[in-house]
Amino acid sequence: MVKVIFIEADGARREIDATPGEPLMYAAKDAGIAGIIAECGGSAMCATCHCYLIEAPQGPLPDPLIDEADTIEFNANDPRANSRLTCQITVTDALEGAVFQVATGR
Repeated sequence: MVKVIFIEADGARREIDATPGEPLMYAAKDAGIAGIIAECGGSAMCATCHCYLIEAPQGPLPDPLIDEADTIEFNANDPRANSRLTCQITVTDALEGAVFQVATGR
């Protein structure tokens, strides 16, 4: 398992276990991370799993693909340079210790 930290809207820091090879969104949903709604089920259409990458101790994540970037630009509330959709991040060992802040609102 890979340990990842989510910061919820109320400031709570939650360390969760994520399974390598699966989308990070699955682990966030399974752990009940507040604000990860995932309405589209992982197809990069709704931005209801939008987070900000705060820290990646193992090095930068791969850049978002065009579908993810477009969804963030057109559907996410308050898109930023560090915006990501957790449905589009595949868990690998390189994600160990990464910190994500849940984006609020839509």
